[in-house]
Amino acid sequence: MDAQGYKWVRWRVWLCRLAALLSLGLLLIVFHWRPRLGVLARCCSCPLALADILLIRDCFGQQHVVEVLTEEMEEGSLDLLGELEDTEWRDTVQLYQEKKTLLRYYLFEGLRYIWLDRKGAFCRVSVLSEDWTCKNLYGFQKGLSHLEQSLRRRMYGPNLIDVPVKPYTKLLFEEVINPFYVFQLFSITLWMIDNYYIYAICIFIISIGSIFISLYEIRKQSVTLRSMARLVTNVTIRRNSEVEECVSSEDLVPGDCIIIPQEGLLLPCDAALLAGECLVNESMLTGESVPVLKTPLPAAERMYSSETERRHTLFCGTQLIQAKGGGRGGSGAVAVVTSTGFFTAKGNLVSSILYPQPTNFRFYQDSVKFLLILGCVALSGTIYSFVVLFRSGVTWKELIIRSLDIVTIAVPPALPAAITTGTIYAQRRLKRQGVFCISPPRINICAKVSVFCFDKTGTLTEDGLDVWGVMEGGHAGFSELVPEPSLLSPGNMLTGLACCHTVTLLRDQPLGDPLELKMVESTGWTLEEPEGDGKALDAEFGGHRVLAVMRPPTRQLSAQGPSTRKAVAIVQRFAFSSTLQRMSVVTVARGGHLALAFIKGSPEMVASLCLSETVPAQFSGKLQSFSSEGLRVLALAYKPLDSDTDFRTIERGEVEKDMHFLGLLMMKNLVKPESAKVINILRLAQLRSIMVTGDNILTAVNVAKSCGMVGSDEKVIFVNATPHTAQAMPTLRFNLEDGGATAAQSSVEVITQGLYQSGFGYHLAISGKSFAALCDHFPEYLPKVLLRTTVFARMTPDQKTQLVKELQKLDYRVGMCGDGANDCGALRSADVGVSLSEAEASVASPFTSRTDNISCVPLLIREGRCSLVTSFSLFRYMALYSLIQLCSVLTLYTMKTSMADLQFLVCDIFVVSVLAIVMGRGGPSEELHPRRPPASLITVPVLGSIFIHTCMVILGQLSALFITTSQDWYIPLNSTVYGAANLPNMENASVFAVAGFQYIIMAVVVTKGYPHKKPLFYNLIFLGILFVLFGLMSWLVLYPGPLVCKHLQMYNFTDMGFKMLLVAVAALNLLICFVVEALIDVGILNCLRSLWGKRQSKKQYKRLDVLLLNSPLWPPLNQPLYPTDHTVISLS
Repeated sequence: MDAQGYKWVRWRVWLCRLAALLSLGLLLIVFHWRPRLGVLARCCSCPLALADILLIRDCFGQQHVVEVLTEEMEEGSLDLLGELEDTEWRDTVQLYQEKKTLLRYYLFEGLRYIWLDRKGAFCRVSVLSEDWTCKNLYGFQKGLSHLEQSLRRRMYGPNLIDVPVKPYTKLLFEEVINPFYVFQLFSITLWMIDNYYIYAICIFIISIGSIFISLYEIRKQSVTLRSMARLVTNVTIRRNSEVEECVSSEDLVPGDCIIIPQEGLLLPCDAALLAGECLVNESMLTGESVPVLKTPLPAAERMYSSETERRHTLFCGTQLIQAKGGGRGGSGAVAVVTSTGFFTAKGNLVSSILYPQPTNFRFYQDSVKFLLILGCVALSGTIYSFVVLFRSGVTWKELIIRSLDIVTIAVPPALPAAITTGTIYAQRRLKRQGVFCISPPRINICAKVSVFCFDKTGTLTEDGLDVWGVMEGGHAGFSELVPEPSLLSPGNMLTGLACCHTVTLLRDQPLGDPLELKMVESTGWTLEEPEGDGKALDAEFGGHRVLAVMRPPTRQLSAQGPSTRKAVAIVQRFAFSSTLQRMSVVTVARGGHLALAFIKGSPEMVASLCLSETVPAQFSGKLQSFSSEGLRVLALAYKPLDSDTDFRTIERGEVEKDMHFLGLLMMKNLVKPESAKVINILRLAQLRSIMVTGDNILTAVNVAKSCGMVGSDEKVIFVNATPHTAQAMPTLRFNLEDGGATAAQSSVEVITQGLYQSGFGYHLAISGKSFAALCDHFPEYLPKVLLRTTVFARMTPDQKTQLVKELQKLDYRVGMCGDGANDCGALRSADVGVSLSEAEASVASPFTSRTDNISCVPLLIREGRCSLVTSFSLFRYMALYSLIQLCSVLTLYTMKTSMADLQFLVCDIFVVSVLAIVMGRGGPSEELHPRRPPASLITVPVLGSIFIHTCMVILGQLSALFITTSQDWYIPLNSTVYGAANLPNMENASVFAVAGFQYIIMAVVVTKGYPHKKPLFYNLIFLGILFVLFGLMSWLVLYPGPLVCKHLQMYNFTDMGFKMLLVAVAALNLLICFVVEALIDVGILNCLRSLWGKRQSKKQYKRLDVLLLNSPLWPPLNQPLYPTDHTVISLS
């Protein structure tokens, strides 16, 4: 963030106070709307070190004003933090002739930034703990002293994720000075001066009601979010005197050593696990419902990061179900606090809800521009009315009031509120379907999604896997396939399958990853965990600290003899990491003998960690064969260890090297029945689908074919990129699957077979390693590869996020659907993120679906399109309503009369407002259309239709006026009287009658149905109100009666033929506008674009697609490309 420092200037402050007093507070309102102006008016620029006020520009270009706060620190207390921290943030200044040590800081979006004198800048307070290594964290195991803790608490602030809940008085003040309500207040004041009392009072009551509903909703949301975010509990911490004491979680600071009880707790901070194991439910943060087993952090010299050490980090807001093996007596666990408050993972997510990034959506940007256009129309109308009224000789008071009144008519103050109606209805419909939204503006963005990324396991395929078979391997080759692991002969392969997991027991029920549960179940072995202090089991297994014991089935013992296969103890675990693509355990037999390390993970990764002579020669062939069948393949390996080693301190790198290959485990992961249907729906709607998975590339391709991402007649080309090494340069190759393009078969031959005849006759598939090399060494090829790649395999969580951002750089609107666990970053980075979770609302993504399949995706897109089309319709309707009323008023001003108070009321409240509220009730179409709805308001069809309809409105009103004045019985107006004093009169009655019909006509014309909304007749309430209003207007025109005419100040025509003619004018207006709108819908105005010639699309991916279709030799098959090859397709 860019920050500028300012100091208060006393005389400027007093001058601004005087100006605010003289302007009746208007200046303060301007300063509230534009805080930067307030700073520039009252302050002068100064160095950051001396600033009282900071002007901050965030990464989105938005400016914020924050106050610099100071806190006095005890002299000498900073020495406790060591020399580095002391010199970095201590700032000594002269105060009251005494030297005081001040902590200078400011709070921005919940985060605390402190002044670091050495860096000459304000930095996040978390910078003080960013250089901690994993080994450093073990230094805090003894605990902090009271003085250290007190000092850290002053620096880091309280451990609270405090969502501000403003009092009603402050909310009311902020709501009232909103530009919308300020404009309303201006309008109401003007109407009261103009004697429009009834109309002004009605609008005032409606505005008050709207304000209080808004206040209630805002406060309700704040209270709900605060109850979810705020967590204060009592925790036990360890002091450096080895004394344990109970403190409030508010007082926790980074470095505190916390004792986790055996029964667990709701964690109030982020902490690194140092001793023991914890079973954690992280569904609140990730949406993943399966509990995760956390293991102790290795005491390595590497820098600690909560992201890279996720399996050893306990996150704030997660429920610790069970803790064991780390506290006294073998129960509980020990952890050290690493982050507090908004610096925690939960705090970061809550901050993203409280302070969402600005929505870069064309519709919202164009809304502001369109209001400026209406403002220009209002200015033109004001000038015209001023001239007309001036010529009429009205008083200056009347002249000013009438001219300003035009502004309140031409710019509808209810416009911003009206366009959110469609989104509100869509949000309610989604909630009924089990899809929850925490960011309503994203619903409209769903309409413009052009590519949707899907995780594989648990999203496209079933969560549960079934064991398909096991194949042992060694230097001599692979054995025969064994369908059930329990049928394996006793040996290391069977032991590895039974022990290499993180399954744990909760109330005697096994709990863990579904894959590992199936694997353990298939061996027939049973899990046992230590009870009490666990010393009995420790003694049984040679004094090693036992985490769990795996015992073979009794029938196996009896069949093979008691000495053949005995119980095995797990004494160390290194949990699975999606980045490392593996996990490992260390086991010992009874008496502490026969210590073995087992590793399980992706076959490629496990094979790379094995001694080459132990890996069968047929490894690659077997892996390719099994993966091509869509099987999930895991490899296992082992190695003997010295039994005298202290396995509690052994490092992961020491265990996971020089392994002996054991074999392969194949598991069948079935595609969900809904996946193929949804992918087909998206394909027919010309929405691109992409699979992003951590699984093997061949397995992913098989699943892509099974669910229809890759057609049966389409080819798959594998992208292989290698990084720079000491022996070789980076290379990039494109190889056809199944050896389809062999060395003898050149690219030219493949092309003649029709591979490139259609735009998507082929799909690219790439692995995570190749993707990394492509980004690093071949950035010029990255856009082209992204445009044609359908399968991204072996992708790490960070790479998934990077992929989403790279697609967005090509101007794609990206959707992401995942189960939450490893997809959180991608879900939050995507324009539309959908988490499949049982939770009602997960902060992992903007949308959460309770259904466990991707059927929610087309539903979300359909609702988004319906909402966007409804927002368009409402925007156009409100604009046309203002223009209809503006035309009526200006026409009557010209005739030296005006509309009556109740006439305005009938049009605005009983016609327009009612129609605007129910217009958005129509639901989405049942099908996804290939054409996406437009998102821009500033286009030829939108502006052209409004212009044409406005012309028709003017013609309709002028026709009614001229027909009236041409009648034999027409009585001219009294030219000596002006405005409401001339009511009732014939001109007013005829214009009001046609205008009343026009409000209803435009509601019919702009309400779009096909192809994104259900037809008009499905919205029964709207249809019913239309008929009622048409009936009422016809009655007002044909049979108004003396009482109605009296109250509406409307002239009652006696000629029924004339009144029928007015209705006929309105009917003709409806017919013409309806036909014009239908012609615009089929693209009649698009012919105007030919005047500017054919233009390229502004979206990069569309331009690149056209260029690739005209490049038949891309991608070049079986030809190594190097970074020096600059065959780049230009997008300029």
